[in-house]
Amino acid sequence: MKKVYWLLPLLLTFLNINSSFAQTAHRLGRYDVIVYGSTASGVMAAYTAKQMGKSVLLIEPGNRIGGLTTGGLGYTDIGNKYAIKGLSLDFYRRIGQHYDSFEQWVFEPNVAENILLDYLKRAQVEVLFRYRIISAEKINGRIRSISLENSSHPTKKTNKLIQGKEFIDCSYEGDLMAKAGVSYTIGREDNKQYNETYNGSQLRDKHQFPDGIDPYKIAGKPESGLLWGISTNKLLPDGTGNKMVQTYNIRVCLSKDPANSIPISKPDDYQPERYELLLRLMEKKPIHHIEDLMTTSQMPNHKTDINNNGPFSTDMIGMSWKYPEADYQERAAIFKAHENYTKGFFYFIGHDPRVPLNLRDEMLQYGYPKDEYISSDHFTTQMYVREARRMTGEYVMTQANCQGHQTVSDGIALAAYTMDSHNAERLVVNGMVKNEGDVQIGGFGPYPISFRSLVPKSGECSNLLVPVCLSASHIAYGSIRMEPVFMMLGQSSAVAACQAIDNKCAVQQVNTQKLQQELKNNPLADGSTPEILLDNDDITAIATAGNWKRMPNYEGCYGPSLLLNEEPKIGDQVKFTPAIKKSGLYKIYVYTTKANGAAAKINLAINNGRSRIEKMINLDSLD
Repeated sequence: MKKVYWLLPLLLTFLNINSSFAQTAHRLGRYDVIVYGSTASGVMAAYTAKQMGKSVLLIEPGNRIGGLTTGGLGYTDIGNKYAIKGLSLDFYRRIGQHYDSFEQWVFEPNVAENILLDYLKRAQVEVLFRYRIISAEKINGRIRSISLENSSHPTKKTNKLIQGKEFIDCSYEGDLMAKAGVSYTIGREDNKQYNETYNGSQLRDKHQFPDGIDPYKIAGKPESGLLWGISTNKLLPDGTGNKMVQTYNIRVCLSKDPANSIPISKPDDYQPERYELLLRLMEKKPIHHIEDLMTTSQMPNHKTDINNNGPFSTDMIGMSWKYPEADYQERAAIFKAHENYTKGFFYFIGHDPRVPLNLRDEMLQYGYPKDEYISSDHFTTQMYVREARRMTGEYVMTQANCQGHQTVSDGIALAAYTMDSHNAERLVVNGMVKNEGDVQIGGFGPYPISFRSLVPKSGECSNLLVPVCLSASHIAYGSIRMEPVFMMLGQSSAVAACQAIDNKCAVQQVNTQKLQQELKNNPLADGSTPEILLDNDDITAIATAGNWKRMPNYEGCYGPSLLLNEEPKIGDQVKFTPAIKKSGLYKIYVYTTKANGAAAKINLAINNGRSRIEKMINLDSLD
């Protein structure tokens, strides 16, 4: 068997800690930067703005920071780790330190929460919990103030009026954006609108029911009515635009540790008829393991991040359409319905006698973790709002950006995940039950996200940035909408907001080159010396000897490509020469890929200009 050799980026990290943070006094009720929504994106935005010397208020409608990052999504969706930079990468490095590794992307909710809280504590960010927006006042195209009400006990007596110079909407719903009168869209565009191929209505094969499953309460009798969860809609032609929103679910953290788990009990409003389709699926296609019904991603300390898997799982298909525009009371009801559905799903699998015994036994091994979500009965309060409003801003990211057919020059972060949409509806097609809306299209490398996709159209609002409900088509948003990316976009938005203040200009007029430079030179927002990342695509910093072939978007590679040498000879090498601007002690890390047929060992020669040492990395000894 031929041995294949490849080399991937070198990472040099300067050991330097800057503990001095600029602080600015502010008057009560007036701030330089107001961040709405303490998602992970919101935390990074608030932290960055405070580090840049601005007065900051972070507003959280609930009582917990972090959004999905602390709300159960502990098995991080990335796409390509090369795309993750700045404070987002720093967060996963701090997760790694907690678990005694360099960086880690899988973690427990409480660990993520503590690390995000530490960012806010170190920067001394002021946080206003349990307040939500009810209106925004604009003067001459600028938000002057926002009005808030208490989320737990709304009454005019406790309303607050907050003034600010710059506003950043980091909520999953885009509520501040909407109150400010900024253009947005909901649902799926027609393919024709942006010349796309995977938008609009999509009947595809992933997470799909097999043929032949009857949709009616009494099989073969349409007059008996449809089973629960099946829509009366007619299937639209492929690619047709519509206002249906891809489905939500709840990313639940469960425990398999008997000493740290509470048994799953029958939930409020338990209705076993909601899961009749699951029984019909099992009759048609035997289910052998619990993993066939839900994704059970393993996390530290015997915990599991539960996610949707298959045609009938934790996704509550068709129940998300009203959520983006719903008022707060209706949203609470929608969340409660999802909570009851999810808890009922677990309970049904574990207790209904019609479910095969082996599946019941497997389900009963799980329980709610005692050490998570203590204030909410050990169940997350965060729904996975995969997509709600999407701004229609200065630039709309589309499928062409994801696949590299269009590349922007004002990129302020990278995305790399598959274009991913969950199903939007469950309906009857040719007398059979089918799911519609699931799309999973990958095969492309990291691509830049335009700064213009974070700002409203000129003339609509000149002091608002929207890093979460950013301007993107439905199918492009499915690639961008990952927590690590939202963190980068939050940081970028904060830097832009601070530069807009300093230069007394509209956010649309921020100098993107200076913005990009600040993100590059001060990636941790604390003035510390940035790490040096050399990728094999940095042609000015590498030199090759031998028959090395560039392999773009190679599966599992770190970065846009890797270098492959199928017939290596003595003397073949790749030389990385970093541009080190500051002398000091550096650590060297090497990212590489383990794959079948690859060489088991990598030989490294390290030269600092005065001495040379050689190191051998045995990939077989690595996890």
